[in-house]
Amino acid sequence: MTDYKPALLELLGQEALQRGEFTLASGKKASYYLDCRKITLHPKGANLVAQGMLSVIQEAGELPAAVGGMAIGADPITASIVMLAGQQDLPLKGFMVRKEPKGHGMGQQVEGPVEPGQEVVVVEDVITSGGSALNAVDACEAFGLKVREVIGIIDRLAGGKEAFAARGLTLKTLCDITDFGIAPE
Repeated sequence: MTDYKPALLELLGQEALQRGEFTLASGKKASYYLDCRKITLHPKGANLVAQGMLSVIQEAGELPAAVGGMAIGADPITASIVMLAGQQDLPLKGFMVRKEPKGHGMGQQVEGPVEPGQEVVVVEDVITSGGSALNAVDACEAFGLKVREVIGIIDRLAGGKEAFAARGLTLKTLCDITDFGIAPE
């Protein structure tokens, strides 16, 4: 497998990184914004993210049963990883976490071919405080899944890693903001 990181960093810099004054989901102000949907929904970007995340997952040894995360941000990441795994004949499935349980049907918050007791990896695009991915972890655990780790595309180095550690979880990312010469805010 080729090294995905140089090409991913180039594409992130060209397509996703914007400079200016922004308000983040946490309410904090920032001098830059990362719109990773411009990467996860890009043909080259989707492949690079899938390559990188699948390689991180495989480094841990045995494959988990599935990968997934909070809808809508994690959905294209999940789909790309599952597709690449399928092309490599790896039995890695995907799942999605709704922001809240459905009000009809089975009323589930976690959707997909997963069952309680299975080990999973939660994926996310941008890690800031970790709030969105931690919500996904909570939903997975409430469903009965065992979350092995969280993998993000990029870490803003704004407390997310520490928030996961406080919950006994490991955060791994494909890159962080210092890869762009930006100091954590």
